[in-house]
Amino acid sequence: MIGSPLYAGILDRAAADVEGRGPIWKVLRGHEDDPRFSVLGLRLLGALNRMALSGEAPRLTAAYEQGDVGAAWEALQATVATRAEELRRLVEAPVQTNEVGRCAGLLFGFLAVAGETGLPLRLLEVGASAGLNLHWDRFAYAADGFSWGPADSALRLEFELEGTAPVLPSAVTIAERRGCDPNPIDAATPEGRLALLSYIWPDQRQRITRMEAAASVAAGVPVNVEREGAATWSERMLAEPTTGRATVVYHSIVSQYLSDEERATFFANVESAGARATVKAPLAWLRMEPRDDRADLRLTTWPGGEERLLARVGYHGTPVELLSG
Repeated sequence: MIGSPLYAGILDRAAADVEGRGPIWKVLRGHEDDPRFSVLGLRLLGALNRMALSGEAPRLTAAYEQGDVGAAWEALQATVATRAEELRRLVEAPVQTNEVGRCAGLLFGFLAVAGETGLPLRLLEVGASAGLNLHWDRFAYAADGFSWGPADSALRLEFELEGTAPVLPSAVTIAERRGCDPNPIDAATPEGRLALLSYIWPDQRQRITRMEAAASVAAGVPVNVEREGAATWSERMLAEPTTGRATVVYHSIVSQYLSDEERATFFANVESAGARATVKAPLAWLRMEPRDDRADLRLTTWPGGEERLLARVGYHGTPVELLSG
């Protein structure tokens, strides 16, 4: 697990339990053929963490706070033994990781589009979850020798920057913020906050703190996250070029959760819209998706269809290795 010794230790033990057809196997049985990228392990851990955060599993809550793998495993086993049927229901829910740290990488794509077009941005996020990353311009960013954004923001994203940042606009104008998700979350509600926190690994306090800060920023400017899949939503949003705005379709660690059919349709919709783009109504496709130990940050812009590998980015937003100005 990326930067989580607690979850790494728990998953090792859980895998052995499943191989031995123990209590966790009984919770997960029937999911043997789930797609690999539906990350069944994270769905189980999210369900358990939800119980810990809600106070329904106080022993597990205490063990997570201590960060002790052995104690957490014992508490987890006890929770599984008494709450198996509820856990079987909860693991059906998809992972919802609205990781705002990824904005540290996405920032360089947004600013490249703003600088190159000189136009206000129309933001369209696919797989937006609670829509927190639609507020990227309202966060403060800081790395060695680099800063951007409002200094008084409730969220300050500090990250490692590898390479030299190009000359970038000091400010941008956002004309529109919209997103879609099959299961959108309202971060302003107790249920929404619980759902978001349940998928953050409990020994990663910094991620928890910044999610809460991002939610407070987002509360000031509500955005529309529609309950819809990537294929149909992108077709509607990109049906006609939008003159006087640079449309940016973007997503971060989303492609793997789409079916092959939906992914192909979504990608085709973007490329078809790109063919209709003009200088006065340009289109950009910004995506941060897995490659190996880091994700690739790619930007394709139309008219022209030029594709660039802008950066290699850590899965939670740091480090950001810039590859192209």
